Amino acid sequence: MSEAISSDAQRPAAETGRGLASYWNCFKGIVWREVLRFLHQRERFLSALVRPLVWLFIFAAGFRQVLGVSIIPPYTTYVLYETFVTPGLVGMILLFNAMQSSLSMVYDRETGAMRTLLVSPFPRSFLLTSKLCGGVLVAVLQAYTFLLVARIWESWSWNSSLTRNWQWNDITGSIGAAASAFADNIGQTLFQFGNVDPIWTGYLTLLPALILAGLMLGSLALLMSSVIKQLENFAGVMNFVIFPMFFMSSALYPIWRIKESSPMLAALAWANPFTHAVELIRFALYGQIGPELEGGGRDLTHLMIVIGCTVVFLGAAIFAYNPSKGLIARRGGPGGG
Repeated sequence: MSEAISSDAQRPAAETGRGLASYWNCFKGIVWREVLRFLHQRERFLSALVRPLVWLFIFAAGFRQVLGVSIIPPYTTYVLYETFVTPGLVGMILLFNAMQSSLSMVYDRETGAMRTLLVSPFPRSFLLTSKLCGGVLVAVLQAYTFLLVARIWESWSWNSSLTRNWQWNDITGSIGAAASAFADNIGQTLFQFGNVDPIWTGYLTLLPALILAGLMLGSLALLMSSVIKQLENFAGVMNFVIFPMFFMSSALYPIWRIKESSPMLAALAWANPFTHAVELIRFALYGQIGPELEGGGRDLTHLMIVIGCTVVFLGAAIFAYNPSKGLIARRGGPGGG
């Protein structure tokens, strides 16, 4: 009798162990599928970098002379427009990658792959969260690749010797003089590479901010994928959701400068969750969690809004994919009754 009782007591632990192992294998498989899809679609990687690089190389170069950025937290001095806009462009990568994940969800639903995934014995919330984590991992890899290019560009911009040493007569003169000037410029740029903002530790403190912002935007995209019925409707979502969300934020301009021209637009930008995701990334690049308060401590508004929106968006997405209550079931989609 005692042996039977002890065996019954040990059985749940063994089943729990197998359950945890199966959950881990399922999570790893879904995340790895997203990574493989990303690796096999090189044009997706390039397209994700083209948009922010165009803003960094072309628009920021023109706005540098027009739009001055004063001393605002987390900056301790006047900064170039390229420095200010870089966190916003990182947010652009996260936003458009999330929308790309939303597009893949709609495609998988049309091809039947989503039905195969959702009818597995694992909870729907776990499956959707696993797919969300896979998309966030891909977005983080893209963000760090862009930040590496941005640092090289900023070190090149800060190197004033580039415009001083690279003279026209060096180009029209002998090949040796041109090669010497080019080598000198490259050497000084590499030297400046370690002196531009942010400091190296900022790239480590940035990782949690990227994950939180990616989860928030990915949860929003997951919710939108339950509403989009066909791939043809995705262009309308781009025009009415993504672009207003990006341009009506602090990604490209400080809130105080928007307020000078339109207080109502500034209020809408402050209410935009994407603004708080960008500001969370901006402060994290400098090892801060938020602006410093007058009485001491840090303002956690950006962090709390990002976490709160993540919970709301993810909860709504899980509800939308519920086969008995959500939007998918009402349309007769995958998993619907």
